Amino acid sequence: MSNRAGNRAEPSDLVDLTALLDAYYDVAPDPSNIAQRVAFGTSGHRGSSLNGAFNERHIAAITQAIVEYRTSAGITGPLFMGKDTHALSEPAQNTALEVLAANGVNVLIDARNGFTPTPAVSHAILKYNASRTDQADGIVVTPSHNPPADGGFKYNPPTGGPAGSDITNWVADRANQLLEAGLEGVKRIPLGEARLADSVGTYDFLQNYVQDLPSVLNLDAIRSAGLHIGADPLGGASVDYWGAIAEAHQLNLSVVNPNVDPQWAFMTLDWDEKIRMDCSSPYAMASLIARADQYDIATGNDADADRHGIVTPDGGLMNPNHYLATAIDYLYRNRSGWSSDAMVGKTLVSSSMIDRVTADLGRVLMEVPVGFKWFVPGLLSGETAFGGEESAGASFLRLDGSPWSTDKDGILLALLASEMTAVTGKTPSQRYRELTSRFGDPEYARVDAPATREQKAALAKLSPSDVTATTLAGEDITARLTEAPGNGAPIGGLKVTTENAWFAARPSGTEDVYKIYAESFKGEEHLHQVQAEAKAIVDGVIS
Repeated sequence: MSNRAGNRAEPSDLVDLTALLDAYYDVAPDPSNIAQRVAFGTSGHRGSSLNGAFNERHIAAITQAIVEYRTSAGITGPLFMGKDTHALSEPAQNTALEVLAANGVNVLIDARNGFTPTPAVSHAILKYNASRTDQADGIVVTPSHNPPADGGFKYNPPTGGPAGSDITNWVADRANQLLEAGLEGVKRIPLGEARLADSVGTYDFLQNYVQDLPSVLNLDAIRSAGLHIGADPLGGASVDYWGAIAEAHQLNLSVVNPNVDPQWAFMTLDWDEKIRMDCSSPYAMASLIARADQYDIATGNDADADRHGIVTPDGGLMNPNHYLATAIDYLYRNRSGWSSDAMVGKTLVSSSMIDRVTADLGRVLMEVPVGFKWFVPGLLSGETAFGGEESAGASFLRLDGSPWSTDKDGILLALLASEMTAVTGKTPSQRYRELTSRFGDPEYARVDAPATREQKAALAKLSPSDVTATTLAGEDITARLTEAPGNGAPIGGLKVTTENAWFAARPSGTEDVYKIYAESFKGEEHLHQVQAEAKAIVDGVIS
């Protein structure tokens, strides 16, 4: 960790916006270079124009591929499109608009020509599809919490949530074919013509989202309690939403920092000296943490507001795992409109404190691989009332048990912290300490270990029988998993559990490392032992 972590960015840390935007248009990616091809991760295609990974040609090709996918899937409703505050987001949205209009797609962009959080796009898709047969879908132009030099482009099908790998693989393959063909087959018209096209309209994302919040949250309790809330958009797409929420619902809420700056010069540096709008990082959130005592609850969001950070005056920035467990415990005890059979969803690298809370609630746990897409079917059907990731992303059902969003909603989870405080009289961090007094206090960490491309491929293809170890850090191994127990989907790695600990190992998609997530209910020293033995186990089977 850098000794500058948590300090304000200096001029030398800032991206050159002119160079960044020029590169978007001027750099032609080389499809023979794997680093410059279209590749969809868990949240779309991401990269920087400066290294040929996110350029005009990428977006034109991806958008044409999405058009062709929509046609093959029979999707005939409007396509809702939003963008965040990254510098590359507006030019990328413009490129997409040129392609969509040329193809005659009915596309709806923000009525205020403003920024649109990811959850507002998901909410719009679900709202439209609830009463129509011509199903809608969406595009969000965002690299989420990534640094200012990055751009991102993700597709949400009519389910409203992140597209599954069956869709993203098809779109990526077709987009790369178009790149290889020099964009032959991509239909496109000039931006001015596209904006005037009959197929291009507007949608008031902000109004529809903000006015609908009472259907999913107990805002009356927050208002009656008079809590002073501090909301920091971290320069992201939620910037106008927080003020509108305060005004529409008469909340004592202050927008801590209303600045929008594509260089993010006001940010404090993350652990590695990068500017990263990660609201779960104490270094990126240092400015808000320093003001924690000024608010009853303070919250942060990343650039597209699909993640949440919760800051309390008594506990500072909450660990995302701690808040997920606390939110689950509160929600399932305070949502009488939810089905008594509705499951709790978590990713397999989230804290097993959630397992203990879920068991205490008498609910079924649905444990899935990493990626919010795995929660979409359950949230859409109501079979899963809450889905959450260890990386501070979650969503849950409306008060009546119907779907609110099937993508992560950082605004929703931030407001839930205030509802929880208003209803119980205790902050989420105080509530979490109550949980640890009942279920134990786990230690959780993630570390990286070096691995070659071949070793990463071997890790992704492991079977449980490849692991011959019978104990882990002095405890008998109770499970060896290469498929998620909640849905049987491959986890692309390995998870090993004992009575009081577990580890999971997954290959990195961008670096020559694999990630080891580990947790122990027996203290920090035991956690270190789990990590060391986990590395030995994994290295033994992939080498």
